[in-house]
Amino acid sequence: MSTTYRRRLSVSGSPARRDVYGAWERFVKGENDIRGIRPEIAISWHRSRDEYGVDPFLPEAPAAVSQLVHSFDQDVVFTELGFRAAAMARELSNIGGIVVVADAGGRVLAEWGDRDTRAIAHEGGLAPWYCWSEGAMGTNGMGTALAARQAVMIRQSEHWCQSFHDWSCGGVAIRDVVTQEPLAVLNLSCWRHELPPNARSWLDSVATHTHNTLRGRAHNGGAELLGVYTNVHGHSKQPIVAVDTAGAVVIADDAASVVLGVPANTPAVEASARWKPQLPPFIHAVRYATKQAEADRTWTGSTQIRTTVSDEPTSIGIEPVFAHGSLLGHIVTLGSFAGEQFRQADVGGDGVRAQQRRVVALREENRMVLLDSGEVSVVTADRDGVWLGTDDGRLRSARQTLDSLETDLADTGDFLRVHRQYLVNLSRIREVERGEKGELVVVLSDPDSTAVPVSRRNARALRNALGI
Repeated sequence: MSTTYRRRLSVSGSPARRDVYGAWERFVKGENDIRGIRPEIAISWHRSRDEYGVDPFLPEAPAAVSQLVHSFDQDVVFTELGFRAAAMARELSNIGGIVVVADAGGRVLAEWGDRDTRAIAHEGGLAPWYCWSEGAMGTNGMGTALAARQAVMIRQSEHWCQSFHDWSCGGVAIRDVVTQEPLAVLNLSCWRHELPPNARSWLDSVATHTHNTLRGRAHNGGAELLGVYTNVHGHSKQPIVAVDTAGAVVIADDAASVVLGVPANTPAVEASARWKPQLPPFIHAVRYATKQAEADRTWTGSTQIRTTVSDEPTSIGIEPVFAHGSLLGHIVTLGSFAGEQFRQADVGGDGVRAQQRRVVALREENRMVLLDSGEVSVVTADRDGVWLGTDDGRLRSARQTLDSLETDLADTGDFLRVHRQYLVNLSRIREVERGEKGELVVVLSDPDSTAVPVSRRNARALRNALGI
């Protein structure tokens, strides 16, 4: 990076900005007292320092390592975002703003906007073919948006890398409406200017419009998957089910519906209306199959899962379904084998081994506690908020709904919704009791031996998850 660019950096400004910079200075030195820093920024700083080990004094972004292969859905998103970005760049010209589109790996694909600001940005690697993932550059508009479930705004010294403390950025990720995996990210950046007041609403609007386009494509894909199922079902003597790439059921026959705990012969073409099997190992196997099929279109596979309808493991064969170059989902046949035989021990909540994940709790005076997911035994929702049960007591979650926290913890493979008010850590269950009316209660291995009720509709899923 040029000496000229280094001289442009500044930490002067409002007291609030100086406070943020002071917290950043302490944190990069290893201290953890960062009171007053917004929770989403504090979490990202922790990832940047403790998980990724990003050098906070990097002068510029690294070059993207490789050319990633993009799906057709991603190409559709890039086209949509490019059109929107060019229009927004004209509105930002009066404050020297730029608009950037990057792929799911944080690799910048294109940028629009003020020529002078783009020249400054290029000196720091904010330019095509450079990588802005959080793992590469720490807290920043693009990388942090890819790790979040909503638009994020990063103001000056909130950036992890000091070289970008004169920038204000806002980003939003576009996610696959089926798998919720990121496809692309749209970012606004201003040098030594605040983003316009409508920046977040504009990012949210673009994301909503693009996700509506993807929902239409997912609907068409569900209809095509239903057609394949109908053809296969007419020739199959074994139970079969059609699932999307995330493991949600589009349609299941009578026998398969009993095993999976979903309605029989009831098509669910819309992505948001598809049935979630009450059999976590089945979902894990399908997600593993999705990753394999995306890497090799000729892949087929099979594994064994335990169900509540048999004392012996059930074999399932998985056949990916493609159309127009895109993976739509899979036809799964119960009681059959196909291709690669893989073990359940090899896959976790998202098709890879289960992993720990940070959970954020709030203490008084805006203090935050960052927990590993394994430290949480139960999550409870009531009219006062969402609460985390830990060995150190009950803490308020930074998440405001149980649904959002359930989504955050889905890839750990350890948490299960057992009641509309409770999410439990399966690894912390010590006992399962049956009540007087046949209802189940789980007792947790925490200091209070907390008892959590299990609703009747979730009882089968719990038995499947515990193998009982």
